[in-house]
Amino acid sequence: MSHRLSRLAALIALLCLPVATTSTAVVANDAPLISATVDDPTYLSFGAGYFDVLDDSEAVEFRAEYRSGALFWIFKPFAGVMATSEASFYGYGGVFSDFHVGRRWVFSPSIAAGLYEDGDGKDLGHTVEFRSAIEAAYQFDNRSRLGILFYHISNAGLGDHNSGTEVLGLSYSLPID
Repeated sequence: MSHRLSRLAALIALLCLPVATTSTAVVANDAPLISATVDDPTYLSFGAGYFDVLDDSEAVEFRAEYRSGALFWIFKPFAGVMATSEASFYGYGGVFSDFHVGRRWVFSPSIAAGLYEDGDGKDLGHTVEFRSAIEAAYQFDNRSRLGILFYHISNAGLGDHNSGTEVLGLSYSLPID
């Protein structure tokens, strides 16, 4: 258990590093330090990671997402698919927000619901599963992003058991408009 907690603490420290090393002033172009922006493009995002990082059903995770640039208040819709090396599959859709910290860093929390098939992988207890995620990404001059993503999938008590899982991965997002 302590090994799991130390991995989670290291992840949280890594995600907080850009915020801790940024000053509280505005950036050079007079943009606010932290902002939710309305002019982000639509992205195609691809990624891979470590499925069940805090438990014992280890597998490689692959994902692809369509992240709309359309803004509804502070939320943007997205949809994605995830598959693992153990033949698990998850199709999902939800909302996310982009929070820009300075010129280069973007933090993107998201929530989604979807359908999960365990294949030869971890049984999450139900077909309907919910995902909550946080991504910290570096945005390049061409607006593409390279990020680290951590998310949790669980059935929120819909099934007889709710084992849930966590994924730690890398993502690369390409602007398409």
